[in-house]
Amino acid sequence: MSRAYYVTTPIYYANADPHIGSAYTFCVADSLARWHRQAGLDTWLVTGTDEHGEKIAEAAAQRGLAPKLFADEISARFRATWDEVGLSVDRFVRTTEPDHVRNVKAILSKVHADGWIEKRDYEGLYCVGCERFLMERDLVNGLCADHERAPEPRSESSYFFRMSREFGWLRRILEERPDFIRPERYRNEALAMLRDESGLGDLSISRPKARLDWGIELPFDPDYVCYVWFDALISYLTGAGYPDDPKFAARWAGAEHVIGKDILKPHAIFWPIMLKAMGLDLPRHIHVHGYWTVEGKKMSKSLGNALSPLEVQTRYGFEPFRYVVLREMSFGLDADLREAAIVERINADLANNLGNLVSRTLNLVERFCDGRIPEPAPDWRALVDTEIGPEPSSVPQQMVEQMDRVEIHRAVASVFELTGALNRYFDQRAPWKAIKDPATAIHAHTTLYTCCAGLRAVAVLLRPFMPKTGEEILTRLGVAAATPPVLDVRDPALWDAPLAGSRVTKGTPLFPRLEAIKPE
Repeated sequence: MSRAYYVTTPIYYANADPHIGSAYTFCVADSLARWHRQAGLDTWLVTGTDEHGEKIAEAAAQRGLAPKLFADEISARFRATWDEVGLSVDRFVRTTEPDHVRNVKAILSKVHADGWIEKRDYEGLYCVGCERFLMERDLVNGLCADHERAPEPRSESSYFFRMSREFGWLRRILEERPDFIRPERYRNEALAMLRDESGLGDLSISRPKARLDWGIELPFDPDYVCYVWFDALISYLTGAGYPDDPKFAARWAGAEHVIGKDILKPHAIFWPIMLKAMGLDLPRHIHVHGYWTVEGKKMSKSLGNALSPLEVQTRYGFEPFRYVVLREMSFGLDADLREAAIVERINADLANNLGNLVSRTLNLVERFCDGRIPEPAPDWRALVDTEIGPEPSSVPQQMVEQMDRVEIHRAVASVFELTGALNRYFDQRAPWKAIKDPATAIHAHTTLYTCCAGLRAVAVLLRPFMPKTGEEILTRLGVAAATPPVLDVRDPALWDAPLAGSRVTKGTPLFPRLEAIKPE
């Protein structure tokens, strides 16, 4: 059986609709899943909604709804949105589902019985937005740095997960596995947290029902519910089929988490120690991306710039937008979305580069070759690297290495380096001239055949990132049915599988040019 590849997004907090920040994380995970599935791996992608905790109860109360009804509504909107924009999922986990609740209770019982949990009194400043007690270092001018609201002084008894006793172990893991958290800056950030243990300590994993009853009841004390992060992280196990799915062990051995940098601490500190307490191995990697801003400003509902995936689908088409965000964010760094830059990228890369190559290649095949891809000269394949350049041979292997490192922005750029090289080759060979002279027609046929072969390669390489676009190009080439869904991109068949005789369809422009909306 092929090696399993298991990739997760965070499960999104069900207190508001999805926005482009959560959509970006899913675009990355979806692209990784499609890439590895195309390479033949047994691939499994999980997302979902995090539905317990004080923020959900608070948001539900504002709407006059019971928390479960409110969570049902928001979770359904997440799922419908992902379906609408073409982001596919193998398992959608809801933390209110019976199998997840069962898992959380079973794990709580185990770690409690094994001495990892103890009850203590605690007093401190509590942020409802973070759903945790804060240290002075977490405050800016007396406000929570993340939620810009004053924390509340609270004193209560709580159950603590004794994770501090394993900080030394976790430091050694991060030092011995330098690529466990990627990019490296986030590994260094996690190590800095562990070196300054005064900012961490043990983790409060309970909330008294006297003030919050919307959560999973602790199996060893019915007066408390489980802290939302301890509950939510276990969703990665639920999504993989824990504990009794026959594929769970293989999936977990190939686990890859994709997260935003705002939730580094729970994933880099809480989660590894939780897994150790459960007796489970760590995931293979934690991949951390930066923040998106819009026109230089932080996304927020009050500013009206927290764009939804459905809004960008209406404005640009979701796949073009998906291409832009995958290309524009250097994975791990922050990035800014600007209307003018989005439009420029779509017009330059998609309309002028890729779309133009498809249009003029297939136009000439329709006009001069009866709509069928012509036979090339016998030596056409040898001419590819000499006349097009190094891209045809180097791009597939280059992309394999880039995707292994989750340098997704570089991998996407590599596809368009190839389309750029094919466009230059087309211009240099000028097949529209050569085809009119019987003496040089074979040169034109070779050019058109080579560009069609190149477009097939581009379509296969592009499918993980722009699946509908990749399939549309294969359809227009007349080879969609003949192009296997599982294909190692380094396979010679990417270029060498026969094409001559396939009937092409030029169709309408793949990407109509856009005009930027002028700011008011």
